[in-house]
Amino acid sequence: MPRDYGVPEGTDGMLPWSWARERLESARLYWFSTVRADGRPHAMPAWALWIDGVLYFEGGPDTVRMRNITARPTVVVQVQSGDDEVVIVEGQGGQGGRPAAELARQLADGFAAKYGDSHDYRPEPTQWDDGGLWVVHPTKAFGWKEFPSNVTRWLFDA
Repeated sequence: MPRDYGVPEGTDGMLPWSWARERLESARLYWFSTVRADGRPHAMPAWALWIDGVLYFEGGPDTVRMRNITARPTVVVQVQSGDDEVVIVEGQGGQGGRPAAELARQLADGFAAKYGDSHDYRPEPTQWDDGGLWVVHPTKAFGWKEFPSNVTRWLFDA
């Protein structure tokens, strides 16, 4: 980041990954940014679940977001709590395929716990047997509680 922002040069006060992970797990709305064929950005909010280091979300292959991810898998996802707490994940998106039985149960339970009461959404574990499940594997993430004093960057194996 530019020096004028005042981001500390050392690691004192940096946030642990567990802080970012908690926000990714508890967020209710995730903003997805993808790239259209002509290079223009496309942003759209969606529901999602963060499970074991992967972001899972749903959608039909004909949506703009999924067409963009299929053709150009680089994705940015942001969650924000109020004005201060921000987590931004950069990663590679793609189709999630048919999840194993245990993961399918985690997904069904997770979506029901997050969105069941508010939106009456309680999918069955077989919901994704024929597609519709998508993933983002993180390559880099940024987060802060108080900008710029604790802006933190995390890197992941691609």
